[in-house]
Amino acid sequence: MKRFLFTAMSIFAFVSLSAQIQTPAPSPSAKLEQKVGLTDVSVVYSRPSMKGRTVFGELVPFDKVWRTGANQNTIVTFSDNVKIGGQELEKGSYAVFSKPGKENWEVYFYTDTNNWGIPQEWDQSKVAASATVKAEEMPMPVETFTITIDDVHNNGAELGMIWENTYVAVPFEVPTKEKAMASIDKVMNGPSANDYFGAAVYYLEEGQDLEKAQEWIDMAIAKADGEPYWMLRQKSLIHAARGDKEGAVAAAKKSLEAAEAAGNADYVALNKKSLEEWGAM
Repeated sequence: MKRFLFTAMSIFAFVSLSAQIQTPAPSPSAKLEQKVGLTDVSVVYSRPSMKGRTVFGELVPFDKVWRTGANQNTIVTFSDNVKIGGQELEKGSYAVFSKPGKENWEVYFYTDTNNWGIPQEWDQSKVAASATVKAEEMPMPVETFTITIDDVHNNGAELGMIWENTYVAVPFEVPTKEKAMASIDKVMNGPSANDYFGAAVYYLEEGQDLEKAQEWIDMAIAKADGEPYWMLRQKSLIHAARGDKEGAVAAAKKSLEAAEAAGNADYVALNKKSLEEWGAM
C-alpha cells in the first residue's frame, strides 16, 4: 500500500511539474492591427522561420495552395467592405491562402476560417476574392515569415507578405471617401430624428427638463418619415409628465392609429391602456 501511495504521489508530482513547463512555439503567433483611412484592419497569423531550409520551391512548393503561415489559418479582418483586385469583399474575417509561383502569386480570401492549414477539400465557392500579384526579390533574406500592411494612405494600403528572398503585396481599397462624406453630411445637417428622439426619451426617463424634452420630441417627429407611432407614444408620455392631459390624449390617439395601420399590436395595447387611464376610452 505504501509503495502504491509513493508511486501515485510521484506521478502526481511529475504531472504537476510538467504542466508548469513552458517552451517557445516553433512558429509563434502574432497579431497586426492597422487603421487604414477609417477602416480597421487586423491580421492574426503564425510565423514559421527558415532554419536553414530553402522555402519557396521546396518547403513551400510552387503552384500549390499554401496556408500562408503556420498552424491555424492566417486570418485577416476588415471592419468595412473593401475592394481587392476590383472585387467587392464584405466586411468580416477571412482565411488567407496563397499559391506561390516563381514570378506571381495567387492570393485567396476564403470565407471558412476554421481550418488547421488548408481545407481538406478546397471549395472554390468560398473564395470571396482573389488577386494575382507579382513576386518581388528582396535584396536580403528574411528569416521569419512576416505579414505587413504597407503603403498606407487614406483610401487603401497593401497587405504584404515577406519570407526568404520574396515579397508580395496585395493592394486593397477602403471606403474612406464614402464614410467621410456621410459623416460630414450628418454633422453639417444637424441632429437626426433618432438623435432628437433619444435625447427626449432620456430627459423623460431621468426627469430632466420636460419642456426641452417636448421640444426635442416634436423635432424628432418633424424629421421622421410618415407617422412614427413609437415617437408619438413618447410624446404622449411627455405631455402626461408635464400635466398636459389633453396633449397626452391627442398624441396617444395618433400613435394608436399609426400603430394599428402598421400592425404593431404591442403599441396598440400600450396606447389603449394609457387612454383608458386618462379616461379617453
